[in-house]
Amino acid sequence: MAKEVLQTHSQFFSNRTISDAARASKHCEFSMIFLPVSTSWRDLRKILNVHLLASKVLDANMNLRHNKVQELLCDLRNSAEAGEAVEIGNAAFKASLSLLSTTFFSMDLADPNSNNVRELRKTVCSTLEELGKPNLTDYFPFLRWIDPQGIRRRTNVHFRKMLDLFDHIINQRLQLREMGDSVKENDILDTLINMMVINEEKKENDHLNKTTLEHFLMSRGNVAGQSSPAAPPFTAGECPYRRRQSPASMDIFEAGTETASSTLEWSMAELLKAPEIMSKAQAELEQVIGKGNQVKESDIARLPYLQAIVKETFRLHPAAPLLVPRKAESEVEVCGYTIPKDSQVLVNLWAMGRDPNIWENPHKFMPERFLKLNIDVLGHDFELIPFGAGRRICPGLPLAMRMLHLMLGSLLHSFDWKLEDGVNPETLNMEGKFGITLQMAQPLRALPMAP
Repeated sequence: MAKEVLQTHSQFFSNRTISDAARASKHCEFSMIFLPVSTSWRDLRKILNVHLLASKVLDANMNLRHNKVQELLCDLRNSAEAGEAVEIGNAAFKASLSLLSTTFFSMDLADPNSNNVRELRKTVCSTLEELGKPNLTDYFPFLRWIDPQGIRRRTNVHFRKMLDLFDHIINQRLQLREMGDSVKENDILDTLINMMVINEEKKENDHLNKTTLEHFLMSRGNVAGQSSPAAPPFTAGECPYRRRQSPASMDIFEAGTETASSTLEWSMAELLKAPEIMSKAQAELEQVIGKGNQVKESDIARLPYLQAIVKETFRLHPAAPLLVPRKAESEVEVCGYTIPKDSQVLVNLWAMGRDPNIWENPHKFMPERFLKLNIDVLGHDFELIPFGAGRRICPGLPLAMRMLHLMLGSLLHSFDWKLEDGVNPETLNMEGKFGITLQMAQPLRALPMAP
């Protein structure tokens, strides 16, 4: 059924049902997640695929990812020496946030001397939780004006926090340019501003120049001359651009940080519940990498058991258990059923991953199953589609796969692990907290130890 919806009849199911929560801060009007398939959407995907997620770009940034993982390991060593347990999800979130912010803005939003990390993760988790809640206004639209559950109001507050943060960063860069300072950061933000300037000078009236590209520059919709506590003011003559919101960029930070950190947290939880599986993974790492050596992205292809662990985590704990809802653009027949126009269509990955008709011992964490099955997560094998499939497959898949294997492999190769005192593998809380993403209801805490 998933293949019928996402591939065979994809032309009818490529657009999204827009929830009332997604309308907060006009998020749905700019977000690549919610935009309908259109020229604007294609332009956004092209910018991401060319300037951020292309193989050559990821290869060029490989050393940066290695360095950020080494910083993560350094923090964990300090905890190990102090005998302190660490919150796995928060540590992974910090590493992911550091990587993305350095790549985008040439600045580290995960500065250990600030409270950014915990506050940002709380905001991101709260946003995704609100977006995933059942909302009366989605089924009774006449209630939108009163927002009876307050979901849109709370989501708007979370969006504003994210947008204000990026406001400040982007306005600082624009101000430096307007003051005549030479900006040579050579980061994603600089590339996007350069693209915008070129298109402004050409005065080309196309979507990339006039609509989509500008939405990558995030602000609260301020025009030149308006100021706010979070953003340095510009006078009307200083800035030739109109600065607009870019929930598309916010999508990258939310999806790129929380989904990676929650998947890593689930992986570590399953391994701590099954020490024999962790030992097998560590033995493979020691044989392939060598004791004391750094795990690198180029090693991943030679670590089939590590890859199997990641796939098994995706099967049992998909980051987006229902994907993002699709909408039927017209009446269409799927497997003998008539789907009316404008129907919301959900693909239940969580249930697919636990279906006994597909998987042997579906509730047991068994990475070995993927050593025998030729199944990948690239959207071709519909038994396992954690990133979706078809034209709206998650564009962050290449980066996510590199980061997940690199972080998990490094954590297992550099440390032995045990649960915090008082917690046994048999009693470890494995309940999930549903939203748009699937998070652990009880954050995982574990003690790293020198091997």
